[in-house]
Formats: sequence, C-alpha cells, structure tokens
Amino acid sequence: MTDKKYTHETVTEINEWVPGKLFSISTTRHPDFQFEPGQFARIGLPADHDPLAEPSIWRAYSMVSTPQDDFLSFYSIVVPEGEFSPRLAQLKVGDPIYIDKTAFGFLTIERFPQGGTLWLLATGTGLSAYISMLNSPATWERFDKVILAHGVRFCEELTYQDEIAKWQQQFGERFVYLALPTREAYKNHPQERLTTLISNGKLEQLSNIKLDPEQSRIMLCGNPDMLSEARKILGEKGFATGRRGIPGNLAVENYW
Repeated sequence: MTDKKYTHETVTEINEWVPGKLFSISTTRHPDFQFEPGQFARIGLPADHDPLAEPSIWRAYSMVSTPQDDFLSFYSIVVPEGEFSPRLAQLKVGDPIYIDKTAFGFLTIERFPQGGTLWLLATGTGLSAYISMLNSPATWERFDKVILAHGVRFCEELTYQDEIAKWQQQFGERFVYLALPTREAYKNHPQERLTTLISNGKLEQLSNIKLDPEQSRIMLCGNPDMLSEARKILGEKGFATGRRGIPGNLAVENYW
C-alpha cells in the first residue's frame, strides 16, 4: 500500500453554505502531506459507488485549511451535470476519500518580493486558495496591506464571512474586503464583473489603492474566462508573471 500515490482519508465534516450549490468538506490528513498556503490537492473518488474500489476520478481543490491544521478542508460548488462534484457533495461524515500525496500549484506568497500591497482577486470558489493564505502569519509579515476582492453572482455566495470579519477586526486598515455580487445589490458596490472593475478603474476606487506595478502584487484564482481576461487587462497595466528566477507582480492559478 505504501507505493501508492495517494492516501486513504476519511470525511470528518461537511458544511453546506448554500444547499445543493456550495459546500465545504473536511477530511483527515496524512502526517506526511505537506503544502504551502495557496496550493491545491488532487482529490480522488471511485468511478462507481463502491467505496472499496480504487479511486479513478480526480479533481483539484485548493486547501482552505492551513499547513498547521491536522485536517484538510476544501470548498466546492456543485456542478449538477458534473462527474465529480455531485458525488463529493453526497459524501457523509465517516466516508472514505482519497488524497494525492503531493500538493501542487504555485499560487504562493513566495512568488512575490516582500512589501507592498497583496491583491487577492477571486471569482466563485476561487476564494478557497486565499483563506489558507490569509490565516497564515507569514502573509501579514510579508505585505503591508492585503485586498481581498471576491466576485460572485448572488449575495448568498459570499461565504466564509466569519473568517473575513476576524481579519477585519485583527488587521484593521491593513485588510480591505470587497464583496462583488453581479446580480444583486450589495452596499454601494457596482454590479459589475471583477474584470470590468479592473479595466474601468473602479476596483482602485473601491479599495482606495492604486494598481501600481511597482507596489502591487496580484493573485488571480477563478474560472478560466476571468483569468484569461484579467491577465490581458493587467498585462496592459504593467503586470506579468515571474520568469527564469525573476519575481513577477502577477500569479495565476488555473486548475480547471
């Protein structure tokens, strides 16, 4: 069994944020599984419903939990026609689940020079990569200010509010949270897509901070269309990923 590329874990908690739509799932964690905040794991399930069968369907999910936690936690949307997420949503506490032994991804704070403002831009469940990061003391030691902008469709999709309130209280003006629903009014925020807000300058107005390539470090995590469009817009503003050992000011995660 030790030569397998995955470990057998157990579901320990399920939290439904929006019934039938958004949920988080926690599992046991093998003591040898190591990761950095912002990285993702590959979760496996059997192709059929036999819990004893070998896992054959795999999907990538960012860790919401921190490296210091003795469990793993993930955040997911239910794609009704999907092969994986409806199955994942049906799991119960005590059910088996499989985790690849290796963590993946480069959406980590070490990608950026120290100092300046860290912009964490997410759509949907792309938020998950940032929860672990914001719970890491290293993030707050490395950057002067952190801006979390979360684009969703409806207000009910603005999850992890208790965590966000904790950071607001703990870090005060060093932390700016922008909740950005597009199909419902929320405070006085414009009902526009995250990419539109980057392009038209309203994201800077809402945060009261300029997107300065010298002082801003930007992370993107979300659906492929957003990532592609945001990279293009930000590229025109002077943002680029790092190359050949040269730190950039833009990092992108796309595990779709």
